[in-house]
Amino acid sequence: MSGLIATPAFVPRLARAVPYPERQTRPRGVVEEGLRAAAALLPRPPHTILRLGAARVARLAAAQKATTDEVRRVLLGGVTQAAAARAFALIRALAEREIGLRPYDVQLMAAWSMSRGRMVELATGEGKTLAASLTAATAALSGRFVHVVTVNDYLAERDHVRLTPLYRALGLTSGLVVHGMSAEQRRAAYACDIVYTSNKELVFDYLRDQMRRRDTPTALHGRVARLDGRAHDDALLMRGLDFAIVDEADSVLIDEARTPLIISETAEAAAGEQVCVEALDLVATLTEAVDYTIDRSERRIDLTPAGRIRVEQLSAALGAHWGSTLARSELVVKALTARLLFERDVHYLVRDGRVVIIDEYTGRTMADRFWNDGLHQMIETKEGCAPSGQRASAARITYQRFFTRYRHLCGMSGTLAEVARELRSVYGTPVVRIPTHHRGRRRLEQAVVARTAAEKWRLIAERAARISDSGRPVLIGTRSVAASRLASDLLTGHGVSHSLLNAAQDAMEADIVARAGQPGAVTIATNMAGRGTDIRLADGVSGRGGLAVILSERHDAARIDRQLAGRGARQGDQGSFLSVLSLEDALLDPLRVTPAGRWLLAVAGSNRLLARALFGLMQRRAERRHRAVRRELLRYETRLRGSLSFAGRPD
Repeated sequence: MSGLIATPAFVPRLARAVPYPERQTRPRGVVEEGLRAAAALLPRPPHTILRLGAARVARLAAAQKATTDEVRRVLLGGVTQAAAARAFALIRALAEREIGLRPYDVQLMAAWSMSRGRMVELATGEGKTLAASLTAATAALSGRFVHVVTVNDYLAERDHVRLTPLYRALGLTSGLVVHGMSAEQRRAAYACDIVYTSNKELVFDYLRDQMRRRDTPTALHGRVARLDGRAHDDALLMRGLDFAIVDEADSVLIDEARTPLIISETAEAAAGEQVCVEALDLVATLTEAVDYTIDRSERRIDLTPAGRIRVEQLSAALGAHWGSTLARSELVVKALTARLLFERDVHYLVRDGRVVIIDEYTGRTMADRFWNDGLHQMIETKEGCAPSGQRASAARITYQRFFTRYRHLCGMSGTLAEVARELRSVYGTPVVRIPTHHRGRRRLEQAVVARTAAEKWRLIAERAARISDSGRPVLIGTRSVAASRLASDLLTGHGVSHSLLNAAQDAMEADIVARAGQPGAVTIATNMAGRGTDIRLADGVSGRGGLAVILSERHDAARIDRQLAGRGARQGDQGSFLSVLSLEDALLDPLRVTPAGRWLLAVAGSNRLLARALFGLMQRRAERRHRAVRRELLRYETRLRGSLSFAGRPD
């Protein structure tokens, strides 16, 4: 082709089948990315100004009285300080009447800051859910349609049920979108003024809409589809991306932003079950450091030159799939990855003959999610499950690209200070820290570092039994299902009655959380009991010292550890937080691969200060690594957008 395209003198422009409001983003160039990153490093004097403005709204709201209709009329002129104050005053009065909660001034301050497009750091236990309802209701009364995004279905359903009476009293409709709902149920929920849903459900629904918009791009196409009887199935689920409030914003926008979300379709398997079996059998004969190298921190395996030769020799008598050098290497690396880097009860469960992925950030199972490029099928074969079909990508998007498409983006969390620069650089949202309503009474105990994992778990079991006997409840946080089961076995051996909350017991979550604040209760939990979980203390428990939180292993991000600590000493209650770690913990694994690192670990066995310093050092190293991965993913997406136009098409 010459590159020239003939066009008629007049081309009619057809309207889209359904209006889909969203912010039109464009790829950022290298210069713009650099300028945004540099701007994020500058000091932010508006922090104090924003806080003062929010405090003024709180003062104004205390003196305001208005009806719903009056508030609607005022808000149609814009969400000014005066208009927001009138709305907050009305919502505050109705919240006290309908749900028995009266928002504090700090919650009004947080709500106002979010109304201005900021991310709000509000300490755990200070009432983020109620603060979000103020912002959501005010935006909905002004005519916006609002998505309140939580990190899991449990929290979405809990908050929706809790706040629906308030919204109903305001004349607003609220909907809920959780896993397992039909397209019609989702469509009805998204038609409401305020919708509660999890980040993954929301993004996948958006991608499904993008695929429908690709297939039915204009109003004319939509009318033809209706004539064919396809309109019901092809109707869009959502109304667009207008106003988003992201709960636990650092988890959604930062921690989970390392992986793109992909809608895949079942395709013909490139390699059948027999090939997976052959690959797993072959790699069992390979030797680490001789045939392959492994970097567990990066989750990467590479064949050595000697390993490639050995694989070629071992696969000579196998089928056609092993004929290509590239195919051999891919199969072997995939099999090694499935065998060595993905562990049962850590990264996945086997339930009803199926491999079910565990979300590493929330500790919850992700039904109907798959690893791509044949890895899922390799793990299924490893576990003796019937392999599912290979998946082919149909649409994809990253959280960075998705959330910047909202016309108004804001959020909240108890741990935002550490990632404030990244939030501002990537999403354009400054962070505001809101003071606490109650003075904090959490006791931070000095971390204990044991030499071995066995010694660590013995110390945890003994400490939990002693605290429980004193009448205080105990929450033991673990990183994986396997670790939670180990802790459960040890406590059983010590005669300590306890509850276990992990991905395998997710159906009992509400009951377990409800009992976790009772006198002497001991609860072992994965990250499921981290973000958003409100453990209410029974009468008299705070006076005995409150909830004792014990961390059994540090996470890759210190913010996640702070979230677990935030389960205790909420809203002025007493509580304590203790880390009990071991030099065998996974966070220190990168030190074991070098002589210098092994020497440091040996010295740390008898030096407590060095041991604690190593954990801090390796945690910061992991945070830097994850930050680099997110940055590289953003660059990749920018390059991808240079070759694929998104306008009305799936990523």
